[in-house]
Amino acid sequence: MAIESVIVPERPKKPKWLRVKLPVGKKYTELRGLVDKYKLNTICTSGSCPNMGECWGEGTATFMILGNICTRSCGFCGVKTGRPETVEWDEPEKVARSIKIMSIKHAVITSVDRDDLKDGGSIIWAETVDAIRRANPKTTLETLIPDFQGNTKQIDRIIEVAPEVVSHNMETVRRLTREVRIQAKYDRSLGVLKYLKENGMRTKTGLMLGLGETEEEVIQTMKDLREVNCDIITIGQYLQPTKKHLPVKEFITPEQFKKYETLGLEMGFMFVESGALVRSSYKAHKHAN
Repeated sequence: MAIESVIVPERPKKPKWLRVKLPVGKKYTELRGLVDKYKLNTICTSGSCPNMGECWGEGTATFMILGNICTRSCGFCGVKTGRPETVEWDEPEKVARSIKIMSIKHAVITSVDRDDLKDGGSIIWAETVDAIRRANPKTTLETLIPDFQGNTKQIDRIIEVAPEVVSHNMETVRRLTREVRIQAKYDRSLGVLKYLKENGMRTKTGLMLGLGETEEEVIQTMKDLREVNCDIITIGQYLQPTKKHLPVKEFITPEQFKKYETLGLEMGFMFVESGALVRSSYKAHKHAN
């Protein structure tokens, strides 16, 4: 019996422009020492962010609250999925203390999705912002929030504590949302950004490319974001966290990222950070001013 050969499509090879430089510098070394000494939890270190050295050198760091287990199972994300642990009600003070120890000028706060909680975690969110403000009155803040299932009562808690920037990531284009963000909805995320803007917030979102989207779809997503008056957008390259996650379909060229940056500024975005290694928190300190 003849055995038929199966042709497996080749995965694109990682290009040279995705090579990450090791973080260096006096400020980075100091902060790394503090993080290790006090066992501080930054997503910069746990997520092995390629921009950690640069951001820390500028006095910016990102902290994740509400645990490290998410109730959602997005196809792109390396965070564990499952039943989260109980809420730590002293977490706001711990985060505020970490920011003080590290002398952070601009802090980005993010979290897993907590669909298991009646308030979606919004109470801890608001208390964290308040605790940071008390301990670090000169530190500016960006909150990178989940969609809270579109519940405006929960989103109102974020609005009431008034961080300088409120971010919620679209992540991908409309066609790919169901595959990439399984429990999320494209229009719901747009609605969250619209509601935030209508209530006086400076709004921000992020896209990751290389999942099979077309240029036309990316541009349409940018247009949709400007329709809801989103102020800031970050655009970066998707990188597959493990073999269990969605594969990279394409590595976007630096020229294409530059094109999106130019188009975004022409559309009226206040800031556009577009590049292969750009992540949600990249140059975040600029966006608060």
